[in-house]
Amino acid sequence: MGNGANGALSGAVIAVAGAGGPAGRAALLRLAEAGATVVGADNDPQRLSEAVDAARYASGGATVTGDTVDLLDLQSTRDWAAHVEKDFGRVDGLVHLVGGWRGSETFTKTSLDDWDFLELLLVKTVQHTSLAFHEALQRSDRGRYVLISAAGASKPTAGNAAYSAAKAAAEAWTLAMADFFRKAGGAEELTSAATILVVKALVHDAMRAERPNAKFAGFTDVTDLAEAIEGVWSKTAAEVNGNRLWLTEKP
Repeated sequence: MGNGANGALSGAVIAVAGAGGPAGRAALLRLAEAGATVVGADNDPQRLSEAVDAARYASGGATVTGDTVDLLDLQSTRDWAAHVEKDFGRVDGLVHLVGGWRGSETFTKTSLDDWDFLELLLVKTVQHTSLAFHEALQRSDRGRYVLISAAGASKPTAGNAAYSAAKAAAEAWTLAMADFFRKAGGAEELTSAATILVVKALVHDAMRAERPNAKFAGFTDVTDLAEAIEGVWSKTAAEVNGNRLWLTEKP
């Protein structure tokens, strides 16, 4: 059970994009246990409601809600951001967990259809959530935009051209947002930040059950990722703004 009202994130309102997946589920739970009011979004209502219910139940009645949002639509994303701030009075975080992967055996066999798919999922959703939430996050005394990225963005492999390029674009976009926070803060102490958590890949219990003999070397468990996400708020904005926080070895 979480410590709710006395938690590190007590009073904070945090939105989680891509809340229905395994990483999203772990993040909803961890943030709720830390005392935050958590608002998840996913395009799959069934997955989303299961994730919200699980977090609400496990955290002992924390405020966890879910909205079915099409993050590929800028206006829908803006509407979501506006209603989160209106309903809860503030927004202190947006955790971007919209994932997806397509790869090929070789560079030569790269399909540009994969790029089209990944550019929507991994870049457009970042553009939309950042544009929709940046002003509310700037108004917060502890606003954080947290992108989950992959080591491949810094060291792409031949078969992962589309995925790595999309992740690199999402990182660059997030770093531009960090520069916005730096400039918007002016001479005053920085309160809001955009930061990047870098993993090699993610693993969760269902994957381990499916492949009991796999080592998953260098992979980050979704529960450890959730802990790292929560930890972003325990650091100052200056410490995390515009930085990549590595949860795996740097390539």
